[in-house]
Amino acid sequence: MSPAGLAAIAFTAVAAAVALGTLIAAKFLAVRAREVPPTQGLTYECGEEPDGLAWVRFHPRYYVVALVFVVFDVEAAFLLPWALNIEGGGLVVMVEMFVFLGILLLGWAYAVRKGALTWQ
Repeated sequence: MSPAGLAAIAFTAVAAAVALGTLIAAKFLAVRAREVPPTQGLTYECGEEPDGLAWVRFHPRYYVVALVFVVFDVEAAFLLPWALNIEGGGLVVMVEMFVFLGILLLGWAYAVRKGALTWQ
């Protein structure tokens, strides 16, 4: 076996030992209250008295807008490394990025056409 393989095995063993050791130590050294306080099950609202239940139903539109934001935000994050390394790629890199942006714009157009971004 090569030295790199042995190093990888040793690194994995040490990482697993540290993770398991931390979990076991947390289990045995955990600080526990002698008695459960009466406020443990209450909703915390920045020191204010709770007003109603903590479980509130949200309209699915909030989730759709959040998912669309996450998708486009992650895709936009792919543009930064490309923009920083554009000079070494040539025409192939430009074409690939325009294809990527085209697919991104098609997804945006689909979301707009379906009304996912309209707020009522």
